Amino acid sequence: MSAEIEATAADSGAKATERFRSDKSSALAVSADRVSRLASRAINALVETVLEEKVTYEEYNALKTWLIQVGETGEWPLFLDVWLEHAVEEVANSGRAGSKGTIEGPYYVPGSPVLESPATLPMREDEPGTPLVFQGKVTSVAGTALAGASIEIWHADDLGFYSQFAPNIPEWNLRATALTDSEGFFRIHTVQPGPYQIPTDGACGQLIEAAGWHAWRPAHLHLKIAAADHQLITTQLYFTADKHLGDDIASAVKPELVLDPQDKADGTGREVTYDFVLATAQ
Repeated sequence: MSAEIEATAADSGAKATERFRSDKSSALAVSADRVSRLASRAINALVETVLEEKVTYEEYNALKTWLIQVGETGEWPLFLDVWLEHAVEEVANSGRAGSKGTIEGPYYVPGSPVLESPATLPMREDEPGTPLVFQGKVTSVAGTALAGASIEIWHADDLGFYSQFAPNIPEWNLRATALTDSEGFFRIHTVQPGPYQIPTDGACGQLIEAAGWHAWRPAHLHLKIAAADHQLITTQLYFTADKHLGDDIASAVKPELVLDPQDKADGTGREVTYDFVLATAQ
């Protein structure tokens, strides 16, 4: 597994940028008034910071150099997903009924293998980490079981690396889409992921070091839950004992999203139950 340590910010950033360009539509009909309002507020916020903090030319030039480096290493998806996406998600899901959402992050890949439940995520024969059974039920806000709902799940391995964004990991390692049974239940066999630092050898790492911040994200499962005629929810689930629950660099942790896995009676790992409730499509 040591070869995974060779993952770099530039390599991960380039893959995240490529993935974003291929998966996310950039075509958006926005009025000139809306563009002017948003752009003006963002620019004015920067101008106010310069004036209030008396930013020097040396600091200004350092900022320009850093912004160029972010682009050169392809780290814009990482930068935006770590420091801005949590606010966009809060706006998007404000007042929404059902389960809580949180950020998608930069390491999502669509098209994962579809499996019937109970499902075992694709993994290596010698996959490190504690075996984890993640199970639950998907219902509507009204309490109706949602048969055939999809539980799209992906997460880092025990060392904190994601398939398709770090070298020497099989393409769909720890990525799959499980379907609920006729009563809305799902059961997924995987391993408990490890916490990880966002890549620190690139421009984002330079900012973190210069600011005296830490780069850690608590261990988490990524999920997208979908069912016909219901709103898709994108979320992450964390683990109660993680020391970074209170200072996640991405500010994405919510109390409702923290799991408390228990040891299985047969000593073969841990298990946890978490149910999802989906709002009706609007």
